[in-house]
Amino acid sequence: MNQTEDMLFEQPETSDDNYVDNYQSLSAMASLTAVLKPEEEHAFMQIIFSSSATVRKDNFGLSRREVMRLLKLKPEEIEAFQQFIVRVNQSVARYFQLVYDKRKDQTIVLMRVPAQQAKEMLSAESLSLLMFIFYHQDVLQNEFTLFKQLVETFGHETLDIRRKMKSNLEPLLKIGAITLFNSDTDEEAYELTAIGSRMFGNAYLKRFTEFSQSQQLHMDEVLKFFKRYNFGGGEAR
Repeated sequence: MNQTEDMLFEQPETSDDNYVDNYQSLSAMASLTAVLKPEEEHAFMQIIFSSSATVRKDNFGLSRREVMRLLKLKPEEIEAFQQFIVRVNQSVARYFQLVYDKRKDQTIVLMRVPAQQAKEMLSAESLSLLMFIFYHQDVLQNEFTLFKQLVETFGHETLDIRRKMKSNLEPLLKIGAITLFNSDTDEEAYELTAIGSRMFGNAYLKRFTEFSQSQQLHMDEVLKFFKRYNFGGGEAR
């Protein structure tokens, strides 16, 4: 199953990537039976399968209701659902992250991949647009990003730049990193999803920031700047 279309984590390279809780070998997948109940293991495998954009097109992932049904949980047992996500992430954090996007009601598994592999799937222009939207919303805490803001930032108001920008936003929409923002106005806007919020690993953000600032930074400074402390998968936008 080709999962790399919608799972674009950076492979951790150094021990200061605090986003990874446990450096474990891939054998952690085999040891899940010691952490998860049979129905929880079954639910996790179902989420992995459904997380492929190749398999599910634009409707990848499972709703919270469907996951709770697989876990044999009652509708009011939300805390048990969140604890399931925490336990899975503690077990396989080096390779995967289980994320629940509350706004989209989407539970999905993200896979870490090397930065070079991510570059092969998304153009530099698409990655730049995603970084801008990520900074504009996760760091500056804006609810959405207007298309005209992207045009003003990356180019002049011409038909050509609008067409190019649309073509580079399309892959981000396809993999679920961003979504169209529904508003009462006619202005086109985009909203970062929980998937898009988690697509840049801490090591990548550190190198990106050091390159832009032309100086070395401590990981704590980077995490503070990008508001990445207490970053988990149980509660999402």
